[in-house]
Amino acid sequence: MHSFFVTIVHIFTKTLVVPPTQSMSDTLTKLAYQTFQQSKSYFGLAHKTLSAQVMNFVSPTNTKTEPLPTETLLLLQKRLNKLIEQDWQDSEKGVYPSELLFDNPWEDFFRYYPMVWIDVTQIWERIREKRYQDFSPAIKTDGYPKYYLQNFHYQTDGYLSDRSANLYDLQVEILFNGSADAMRRRILEPLKEGLEGKTQPRVLDIACGTGRTLKMLRGALPNASLYGIDLSPAYLRKANQSLSEVRGELPQLLQANAEELPYLDGYFQAVSNVFTFHELPPEARQRVIEQCYRVLEPGGVFVICDSIQEADSPEFAPMMRNFPAMFHEPYYRNYTTDNLVERLEEAGFVSVETEVHFVSKYWVARKPA
Repeated sequence: MHSFFVTIVHIFTKTLVVPPTQSMSDTLTKLAYQTFQQSKSYFGLAHKTLSAQVMNFVSPTNTKTEPLPTETLLLLQKRLNKLIEQDWQDSEKGVYPSELLFDNPWEDFFRYYPMVWIDVTQIWERIREKRYQDFSPAIKTDGYPKYYLQNFHYQTDGYLSDRSANLYDLQVEILFNGSADAMRRRILEPLKEGLEGKTQPRVLDIACGTGRTLKMLRGALPNASLYGIDLSPAYLRKANQSLSEVRGELPQLLQANAEELPYLDGYFQAVSNVFTFHELPPEARQRVIEQCYRVLEPGGVFVICDSIQEADSPEFAPMMRNFPAMFHEPYYRNYTTDNLVERLEEAGFVSVETEVHFVSKYWVARKPA
């Protein structure tokens, strides 16, 4: 894994090629963006390398992973390079404002990064002892689906504590070497295209977590009425705190299960979801899709972002097998072979399109008009 992260960060050391028609201000902005991404990549690499070395010394485990061939690492490099370029180009086209490219919760970073290291030691212990459903005594677990009561990623308290909510975005950015937000932003263009002609659409983000995707939706859709639901009250508190600092109408947040959405039929013009389906058992995936279909108005658009799958990225199969071995992801392997196009069509969606960006996959589906 160390060689993988080294390869990833080398992308950003390449010389910036400036098209003749690009203005100096655009050139400087692009250079600043690439430098920003480079710094996040180096930071993620340094953190993971150091934590792995310390873990092997202090608390070694028997976790076995498959080595990634050089060709796979080179392909990952190419895909990441393309993702970052696409992120910049979408901003240039006006899909979203350029300030989203540089958005980073610096206050949270300096406040909570030391806690990441404290949490790491507890994660090591949890991995060694194979404790996957380990929650603090103060955490109330009644009323949640059984599949949800997991220490996903081995993180302390799963998704059910304020501490977990405060650390989540930082941990995910470290995991993806600073590319998580760029992958999230790939949902914005198909959503805007699906909402063309709508002056004040209602948009629902399911499993909204800390509100990171809703913040991007607000930047891309300043006139939309935004809604978010999540099972975790702690993550919703974090979302409310973060989103209250953003200009515009505050999204309406609600604690709810996406398998039973508390909204009227046909209420929304668009629904989005980012990085959730791989953490759902197959029967729950189908129920969530059916609920999204129900709450969309005829002609509405549903956009999903999640992990790549074996069918479209067979060259990354070893990496997909490594992921659940390194992190507690009990439904991931099933997800990598699940046909979500068939699930979407079974629910009634049409014109389903898919695309892949770096290590994420996207589904864009329409409810018949």
